Amino acid sequence: MGTYILGIESSCDDTSAAVVSGDGLLCSNVIASQSVHEQYGGVVPELASRAHQQNIVPVVDAALRQAGIDASELSAIAFTRGPGLLGSLLVGTSFAKGLSLALRIPIIEVNHLHAHVLAHFIKQSPDDEVPEYPFLTLLISGGNSQLILVRNYNDMQILGATIDDAAGEAFDKCAKVMGLPYPGGPHIDRLAATGDPLRFHFARPRIPGLDYSFSGLKTSFLYTVRDALRQDSDFIEKNRADLAASLQHTIIDILMRKLDLAVKQTGVSTVAIGGGVSANSGVRDAVSDYCRVHGLKAFIPKRVFTTDNAAMVAIAGYFKYLDGEFCRYDSTPFARVHV
Repeated sequence: MGTYILGIESSCDDTSAAVVSGDGLLCSNVIASQSVHEQYGGVVPELASRAHQQNIVPVVDAALRQAGIDASELSAIAFTRGPGLLGSLLVGTSFAKGLSLALRIPIIEVNHLHAHVLAHFIKQSPDDEVPEYPFLTLLISGGNSQLILVRNYNDMQILGATIDDAAGEAFDKCAKVMGLPYPGGPHIDRLAATGDPLRFHFARPRIPGLDYSFSGLKTSFLYTVRDALRQDSDFIEKNRADLAASLQHTIIDILMRKLDLAVKQTGVSTVAIGGGVSANSGVRDAVSDYCRVHGLKAFIPKRVFTTDNAAMVAIAGYFKYLDGEFCRYDSTPFARVHV
């Protein structure tokens, strides 16, 4: 019988299950999203955990069916232990433990941020290219903005991180100021395609080293819009595309300046991006162009692997399985931790 790793992801509002085979190939990846949060302008933890309870059994069942295997053929179960929303994490953790006990197979804890970094090792065919160690990862999401030197799947060093807000939060909060639905990032990306990125100028932080800051940018954006609305109540409607393009341009410029500094300090030849914001068209183009100009290898994830998904948890668990790195049943979820 072959090796199969089931991955379970429930760190926020997406319930996901995936299966990876013994040769590291992805057999299935099922995601159930929660639209209920849109009306609240953000994820409501209590609603998220309840939805996970409803979704996890059918999602795992669908992942096994798509993989063409029975639960009895699983070799181990990998689950996201954290960071994330505790209520949501508890659902995935408890399910993984229960299924593990029923099947008498080991469980493997996975750091959610590690999984985003390792998403580049998800193979949908044997010929898919993966990064060679060491490489530099720009991890950007709603809660994290980090520059990580990846020496191995279990050897990652944070070179820089946000000292306040993350890039994804800046996108979403500024989108809310503009009256755009949650999540705002995709709407900003769409509008930016038709706007002038140099029309408006927003504050850029002066943070030493490789750390990030986006709180000043959010404040600058808010004040710009507030002051303009006093003069013209239709300001947002008339300038929505230009505001989106200028905001996106500023965020990307902040990200790329630090990325360039990190590349020069580490001397790496490969750069990767990960996390939800790596789905942004402008970010993807900026990193691709930068790597091409500087003769670096760029790894840009498929969009389905940028947001929270169990495929990245399964591949991270697969590497740990090969090393026999299993976890105890008394392991509990954690809400916050650095990579």
